[in-house]
Amino acid sequence: MDQGLFLLFAAVAVITALAVVVARNPVHSALALMACFLQVSAIFVLLAAPLLAVIQIFVYVGAIMVLFLFVIMMVDVREATLQRFLPGDNLPAMMLLALLAVEMIALILWSNGFSGTEPALATGRDQIRRLATTLFADYLLPFEAASVILLVALVGAIVLARKEPG
Repeated sequence: MDQGLFLLFAAVAVITALAVVVARNPVHSALALMACFLQVSAIFVLLAAPLLAVIQIFVYVGAIMVLFLFVIMMVDVREATLQRFLPGDNLPAMMLLALLAVEMIALILWSNGFSGTEPALATGRDQIRRLATTLFADYLLPFEAASVILLVALVGAIVLARKEPG
């Protein structure tokens, strides 16, 4: 059952990641990225890492996506927002909506409150301490690289949103 849910969440994450790239409307692309982040968060729940799932939702879905949407709104993309999500009919959008509905129904029917999973780490303060030790000791380089990439993206968004004089 857990493997089926994992495959379902992973498939929807891949589809929404493709929708990020294929979408012509930047707002729709940002919303598809948010859906992809939510799928990754659901995979964290399946892996018995609820702290990472909550951090994923708060940091990426909350803060980063709000930042992306503000940048999209600051940059003049009026022509792009008038275009459709995908060219042609609404069949791909409807298929994605149907897939998300099937996923939610499967989650409701197959879940027992995720009681069959064992916790990956200890609970309470020890869990946060182990997570911090792992992040800042074992994975320091990828953590810092992600920080630099986010900083470069923020500076790039400011440069793009700046109005030219005259």
